[in-house]
Amino acid sequence: QAKYLAQIILVGAQVVGRAFMRALRQEFAASQAAANARGRSERPQSAAASRIIGISLQEAQQILNVSNLNPEEIQKNYDHLFKVNDKSVGGSFYLQSKVVRAKERLDEELRIQAKGDKEKGQKAET
Repeated sequence: QAKYLAQIILVGAQVVGRAFMRALRQEFAASQAAANARGRSERPQSAAASRIIGISLQEAQQILNVSNLNPEEIQKNYDHLFKVNDKSVGGSFYLQSKVVRAKERLDEELRIQAKGDKEKGQKAET
């Protein structure tokens, strides 16, 4: 009886282990596909900035509630969100750090665009 019980437990563990590994492989493949799709949708420098800073351009725009890259609007929303999420007024350090990261990401995107515009201007002159 104990022998059969041990065999049942062993077979059950193998089945669960295989199912877990299959699910893990599928999740990894889906994650890779999503990362590749995200990488193709952004320009190379922008994709690199997303990897370095840790958030995508779209996520940064959502956090700061801006639809286009207008430096004045970005700064205004950043100042407001930073102030309301200050720990001294009952805010959250986590949210405040998300706001800071979003601003860094948008500032980096503005820098990339300015650099691209400058390079286009130089090419047009030659």
